[in-house]
Amino acid sequence: MILVRSGLYIGAASDLADTQSLSDSGIFHVLTVDSQEPPPLGDRHTKFVQALDEPCTDLLSFLDECVRFVQEALTAAGAAVLVHWYSHRLYNSHAGVSRSAAVVTAFIMKTDGLTFEEAYSKLQAVKPDVMINDEFVKQLKLYEVMGCEVDLTSADYKQYRLQKVTEKYPELQNLPRELFALDPTSLGKTNETIYKCRKCRRSLFRGSSNLNHVPGTGPIAFAHKRMTQTVREDQTKCTSYFIEPVQWMEPALLGVLDGQLLCPKCSSKLGSFNWYGDQCSCGCWVTPAFQIHKNRVDEVKHLNFSSVRNVNS
Repeated sequence: MILVRSGLYIGAASDLADTQSLSDSGIFHVLTVDSQEPPPLGDRHTKFVQALDEPCTDLLSFLDECVRFVQEALTAAGAAVLVHWYSHRLYNSHAGVSRSAAVVTAFIMKTDGLTFEEAYSKLQAVKPDVMINDEFVKQLKLYEVMGCEVDLTSADYKQYRLQKVTEKYPELQNLPRELFALDPTSLGKTNETIYKCRKCRRSLFRGSSNLNHVPGTGPIAFAHKRMTQTVREDQTKCTSYFIEPVQWMEPALLGVLDGQLLCPKCSSKLGSFNWYGDQCSCGCWVTPAFQIHKNRVDEVKHLNFSSVRNVNS
């Protein structure tokens, strides 16, 4: 059990057995991040987050509640908190360290307003053997981009969640319903931009469903296709919207790796999908990809007529 800073400890399963040491250190809050929940710890406040030390594990989605638990523990008068893993049987000396270290690093990032690298360095200074796996490093960097708070509306977070679902459900069956954005036709009036089928005018998706990506390198990215013709500047632009899956797509997506996306009303072709990714016309590879061609939809923006009248009056 190592003291990271006043009141905050990081440790392992063996530390729970020494209840006297826990009491002497003022530890009355214990956060376990592991695949196995520890036995009851008497009157101590505990929290268990089930997480494997594997690349497919989604730890990011639990960081807010973990950090909040630590913060609340440290604000209790004279209380301390232990963040640890529990499993006794480890495959190597670093197993488990990654999960608890990732949570403590997130806490330092949030509390001290530091970048991932700065917070991780602080932790390594007191516990040199910590080793956060590459996947958790990516998640912590995304946590940093979101301002150290999981933003469910963030395009980056939505893309991350889609990738995790692909890893967790390789058969693409029984996908969580919350993965699908609400069908715009089920909503009332909205100030959001709505994208409609150009042929039948059926509402298809909202502006908030767009998952913007960093533009690629254009024709260079398609070198494998041996493109020899002269490429105009407009050919390097994005000709499609890449969006999160919407409720009306669900029947077409379940259990299928790739296919066409058709308008649910008139069945005209809108685009395509591929759970393992596809390349945008700009050259960027998007994974997974739910692609709607821009020339198949119209963008309908909300106008605030009250503001227009105020300007003209």
